[in-house]
Amino acid sequence: MRYFHRTSLPIDHVLTEADNYFGHRMARDETDGSNRVFTGTIGRISVAVRAEGGHYTLITVETDQVGESEADRVAKRFLSVVHNVAQPDHVLRGSY
Repeated sequence: MRYFHRTSLPIDHVLTEADNYFGHRMARDETDGSNRVFTGTIGRISVAVRAEGGHYTLITVETDQVGESEADRVAKRFLSVVHNVAQPDHVLRGSY
């Protein structure tokens, strides 16, 4: 599955958030500039970050699992956490 999120956070900040969030759950497998790959018992999750539209950063999170797997829930939760960092008044909802 592949998920997208656009944020106002800079690329470096998003990558730091990814390292902190996924680093506790999974092993960092690959690192390439603005890309991260994490692997664990739940599967493989890749995070790609790029500048988009001047002030925005596009985050693409991809899992090697089918929809609604544990890896997908972890990936979607990461995007919610990033949204909350950018907008602290945002209320996190959902069971993932």
